Amino acid sequence: MERPDDLVRAVEAALFAADAPMSVEEIARHLNGAAVEGALETLAAHYAGRGIELVERGGRWHFQTAPNLAHLLRREREDVRRLSRAATEALAIIAYHEPVSRAEIEAIRGVQTARGTLDVLMEAGWVRVAGRREGPGRPTIYATTPTFLAHFGLETRRDLPGIEELRAAGLLDPVEAVFAGMMEDGEQELGQA
Repeated sequence: MERPDDLVRAVEAALFAADAPMSVEEIARHLNGAAVEGALETLAAHYAGRGIELVERGGRWHFQTAPNLAHLLRREREDVRRLSRAATEALAIIAYHEPVSRAEIEAIRGVQTARGTLDVLMEAGWVRVAGRREGPGRPTIYATTPTFLAHFGLETRRDLPGIEELRAAGLLDPVEAVFAGMMEDGEQELGQA
């Protein structure tokens, strides 16, 4: 078996010791500006199909447990918090429409969004302040983070499921049924008038 070169070993060590996923630029900066792309490809190929894999999520590289073995390493977690429906809706809106302001989130949801809702998403590390929109009042705009992509196993936002995938998974059926019922009720009311 051939021994990997020093750059490949250095990239492997840097990623293994990192507290968080690293971008190519961060790895290169850590290794005195070395060109690390080839080393990353070599490592990704080396770890493919093994118990741990080197993956890129949202432009950042990290080691993760192979998905088919993750169940072996799960532990009981303390303080498991579920997102509220409002937080789930806000996260979906931000992911699909980013960058987006609170007013735009509220317009899409049709109800006001509590300040704490966005705070919960930012505390989870899934949403960040992306700046301010040019315009009256210069509202704060929000976007997703690389942590969001990594948590949901996405390489980019383009990997978010489309409407057909959501429908196939049965996630739109209840919404479509309610909407169809509302349309029928409205047509009946018009017919009675």
